[in-house]
Amino acid sequence: MRCDTAFALGLVAALGLAAAAPAEPIEAPPGEMPFGVYDPDGAFADDPEVSIEHLFLPWEDVFLPSLIEADAYARARNRSVLATIEPWTWNRSERNTPEALQEGIASGDYDRYMASICAVLNLFESPVTVRWAQEMEDDSGQFIWSNWDPETYKAAYRRMVDVCRENAPKVAYMWSPLGYEALDAYYPGDDYVDIVGLSVFGLQPWETAILGEEQSFQSILAPRYARVERFNKPVVVAELGFSGREAYVAKWTSEVRQIYPEFPNLVAVVYFNQVEVYPWPDDFGLPDWKVGERILAP
Repeated sequence: MRCDTAFALGLVAALGLAAAAPAEPIEAPPGEMPFGVYDPDGAFADDPEVSIEHLFLPWEDVFLPSLIEADAYARARNRSVLATIEPWTWNRSERNTPEALQEGIASGDYDRYMASICAVLNLFESPVTVRWAQEMEDDSGQFIWSNWDPETYKAAYRRMVDVCRENAPKVAYMWSPLGYEALDAYYPGDDYVDIVGLSVFGLQPWETAILGEEQSFQSILAPRYARVERFNKPVVVAELGFSGREAYVAKWTSEVRQIYPEFPNLVAVVYFNQVEVYPWPDDFGLPDWKVGERILAP
């Protein structure tokens, strides 16, 4: 799940969203866990509780000067930067195939994209973590870099980290699976991973209709955390979102920044404060994860 602005069009009628949903304050949830946001609209610009600024970058058409502005924005707020680099263009009509992406990476044709971005990230005064080609074990078809042969993906990931290290030696690297059982096969090795990222999204209407019961932050995170715990790396929920009725949202809000003894390596959660960009399964459309918009009317 991430940022394709052409698809960020709002919640479809399948979710039954009404105009009279309760108001919700736009602020970080309560708790002690470090909290970050992907927040392109700047809703959290003045929130001192936010310590991580999440950026999404398409490597084929990113406007590099905008990254310097992003660093200034983060630095002024004493925030570190998590930079997700997606190896494609956000222009859907011009996207490559998985095969073309694999060949271009293996041949070195795409090294220049990674090198250019990382050279700018090297200029940042804010601490930077690079997250390249996330959720690689996802088989939904959302990403052209997902569900590859694991050895092919690992070779591509290592190459891109090597290219970035040449241009940004102080940057940290996040390997960020979705959290599914297949993730283990895609682990590129300890030398290429400083931090592990996971994704956690809760959608109450889908959970009750398809799973038969509501899920919690802990119940979704627990099996995903267990699959990466053996790597003995710091763990971040790099993408977090939830939407539902008022009580459901209130419960999740109270949970996501707590310190859990069962997740000792969890060091931060980062909220995805945007509309979903890829259709949720089972015709549940594009959930709106935005704080202030995520409460569904009764």
